[in-house]
Amino acid sequence: MKDLSPDDRPREKLRTHGAAALGDNELIALVLGQGSRRGGALMVANALLAAHNGLHGLARCAADDLRATSGIGHARAAQIAAAIELGRRTLTRGPGARRQITIPRDAAEYLMPRFGARPVEQFGIVLLDTKFRVIRSAILASGTLNSTIVQPREVFRVAAVGGAAAIVVFHNHPSGDPTPSAEDVDLTRRLVAAGVLMGIDVLDHVILGDSRYWSFKERGTN
Repeated sequence: MKDLSPDDRPREKLRTHGAAALGDNELIALVLGQGSRRGGALMVANALLAAHNGLHGLARCAADDLRATSGIGHARAAQIAAAIELGRRTLTRGPGARRQITIPRDAAEYLMPRFGARPVEQFGIVLLDTKFRVIRSAILASGTLNSTIVQPREVFRVAAVGGAAAIVVFHNHPSGDPTPSAEDVDLTRRLVAAGVLMGIDVLDHVILGDSRYWSFKERGTN
């Protein structure tokens, strides 16, 4: 970045105009701090964005995926992953606020910043009290989801131990397309039926995609 004029250097540009004036590559360059033997920090940042189809794709990467780009080792991959996670956390509410989930959009707005951009498929539940306020959320399974991995007994064991009156179940599709599979539909029916027997309402099953979501309740299929 020493080859750039002072006004175009990301650090000076941020100081003068604020972080919002910087491009995605410039922000990443500042996180990296310096470049590699092959090029400066901006060149490495541009290579990262190109390799992962922009910032949105970068947010879906695991730290090991980042190391495929020249100039990114363990330390820099960790820096980038940490910066992305900090950004994700700013989209979530503080611990003092009890989020209430009464409609599918409430669930999606709560879940998307936390779990929507995960590089692997994960299944979890949101535990709710009698007023549908969030008690906590928990991931119960990771990897390709099927009926052998996600068992209703485990879902409702966690819900019962956590004192939940109702739950929202969710999982993400790393492909970015939240459209449910036949297995997703079958799993939803099994969980709803089990919830009736357990006395714990399954309010919804939300599938998280790339800035989109699918709600079984919203679509009238819950």
